[in-house]
Amino acid sequence: MSARTSGRRQASGARVGSGSTSRSRPTGHVIGSGLSPEERDEVAGLDDVGADDEDDGGLTAGGFASDGEAEEAARAIALRQLAAAGKSRAQLEQAMAKRLIPEHVARRVLDRFTEVGLIDDAEFAAMLVRTRHAERGQSRRAIAVELRRKGIDEETAAGALGQVDADDEEAAARALVRRKLATSGALAPEVLRRRIYGALGRKGYSPGLVAQILREELVESGDDGGESGLESL
Repeated sequence: MSARTSGRRQASGARVGSGSTSRSRPTGHVIGSGLSPEERDEVAGLDDVGADDEDDGGLTAGGFASDGEAEEAARAIALRQLAAAGKSRAQLEQAMAKRLIPEHVARRVLDRFTEVGLIDDAEFAAMLVRTRHAERGQSRRAIAVELRRKGIDEETAAGALGQVDADDEEAAARALVRRKLATSGALAPEVLRRRIYGALGRKGYSPGLVAQILREELVESGDDGGESGLESL
């Protein structure tokens, strides 16, 4: 092989080597900038999955090569959870713990999401109270149990529950009783009363309030049996 040919091959090899680059994974937020372009793209491509059975993108538990990789995984988990339904900070923290995201990384990501307004426990609690009471007719007691289960602290829960007062609760309970009475068909009175007590009890209403409303509604409807049998239920 001539020296000229060898030189050309070496030069060609150098050109090929100099053109190769390594691709790095996208980095996270710049503080104060809101969602990064990568996260906006990720949110736009999410499937509309159910609130309780989200797919976190097939991320495997643990095994992160660096905090940066763990942080990227934590952001993906949080974004998918929030895209499916509103979540409290505690719920997102639990989801990350299941994927073995290091605590300090999870805390950093959750702090960032709180800073840009993607996590707001007060607004989440207020929304949950409104929807549970207006759409499901639940009492404050039942909603309070759900708020605790979702990790909302007592002070935040109390503020949210303040949207519903005793008059609101009575009106909701009365609407439920009237609906049950209107659809009772040929049920025996005692069977109907037991079903009404059971239905409203599951929504958190006290037996005393149910008895009061049921008595009033039966009397108003002209049911002579409205007063009978209530004491034994």
